[in-house]
Amino acid sequence: MGELNTFPVSYKVQGQRIVIIGGGEEALNKARLVTKTTALVVIISRNIEADFSQLPVTVLARPFEDADLVDAALVFVADHGPDGDAAKRAARARRIPLNVVDVPEECDFYTPSIIDRAPVTIAVATEGDAPVLARLIRARIEAALSPNLGALAKLAGSMRDKVAALLPGTRARRYYEELVTSPEVEVALLRGQGDAKAESLLVQHGAEGDSPGVVWLIGAGPGAEDLLTLRAQRLLQEADVIVHDHLVPAAAVEMGRRDAERILVGKQKGHHSFTQAEINALIVRLGKAGKRVARLKGGDPMVFGRAGEEIDALKAAGIAYHIVPGVTSALAAAADTATPVTLRKISTGFVLATAHGAESEELKHWAALASTGLTLALYMGKSVAGPTAQRLIAEGAAATIPVGVVVRAGRKDRVLYRGTLGTLASGTIELEDGPAIIFVGEAIAHGDWSEAIELASSEFKVA
Repeated sequence: MGELNTFPVSYKVQGQRIVIIGGGEEALNKARLVTKTTALVVIISRNIEADFSQLPVTVLARPFEDADLVDAALVFVADHGPDGDAAKRAARARRIPLNVVDVPEECDFYTPSIIDRAPVTIAVATEGDAPVLARLIRARIEAALSPNLGALAKLAGSMRDKVAALLPGTRARRYYEELVTSPEVEVALLRGQGDAKAESLLVQHGAEGDSPGVVWLIGAGPGAEDLLTLRAQRLLQEADVIVHDHLVPAAAVEMGRRDAERILVGKQKGHHSFTQAEINALIVRLGKAGKRVARLKGGDPMVFGRAGEEIDALKAAGIAYHIVPGVTSALAAAADTATPVTLRKISTGFVLATAHGAESEELKHWAALASTGLTLALYMGKSVAGPTAQRLIAEGAAATIPVGVVVRAGRKDRVLYRGTLGTLASGTIELEDGPAIIFVGEAIAHGDWSEAIELASSEFKVA
């Protein structure tokens, strides 16, 4: 994700003056927007050309005067003549936020496309670059949101004092989550029974006491945030604490609630900031404290994610847990290269294995599988790729079996390599930094490796 040049805020204008300089269509469009607020809107122009009669505004058909900006909260300039220039100078002198219509470089702020479900507002802005795109996004969001959203927000607001008196922090948040997501509450609102339903729900939450903790073991995929599942995104929004690994993209962590605690328990090759035992103890402690914990892991938690050890610790402590699958790196690598890892008459199976610390019996078994056509996907084997290939050949695998390597699978900066088991065994292979998947098998030849670097001529350093 890129950096923002603007910071989105909701600016208070209740009872304050918003001044619009100009009398044409541009000024009318801005007036339609700002009259959705409770501000006092004033239109000033020598030439009033547009029809403002249907809007709650004050129209002054005269030249602009500096005194017009006294106590103004915002200024819009939709006049490109001397009055507009004078208003811009006056606004800047008084340090009043200024918007010059269709001149982004002169604007202190931009007016977004707004989805109005007062008091709920959703603003879509493009920093002035693509207002048409903002309108298209707005239309999609409008179609997805209930027209009763505003009434639901007002109902939640009306309960704030009662909830604060009865429920402490985490329990209060869970009450509000149920209040605003429950179909029964929305139906009650439509029937004029929203207050009674909200009161009933509050009594229910007050009687329940502290909720037990739960740990969600969530697969974050190979490193691209848009490969997270919808369930993963939803649970990240519900989590009180996010415990995440180094390989989890920052954008995925940012999908959590802004007030959620975030704990990095990163494990990188040669450096473990937390041991696995410490991670186990941490998630058990958080679960016992009644927290909803998102244990966010790269790839899929059940594939080389050490989820089994964490599940054992949670079971022993009596902590509830749930598994949310993710896209494991081998599948992302297959997608990156359009490689059919199972292929009729070529490969009848697909084996996921870790080359790190592989024993002789395992290598013998892999060699036999590769010789029958099965596709091997080797994780954590980049630093031992040459010796592993040598041992596979020694155990009977043909040196001509196709090999493909994907470094940083599933990401925009992925790098592909191709060759044979023989070239991989040469011991001179150098690969780029980053986690890698090594494919071995005849099916590799049926993928799209057109962008791959030939292994024999690679010039990159092994990480």
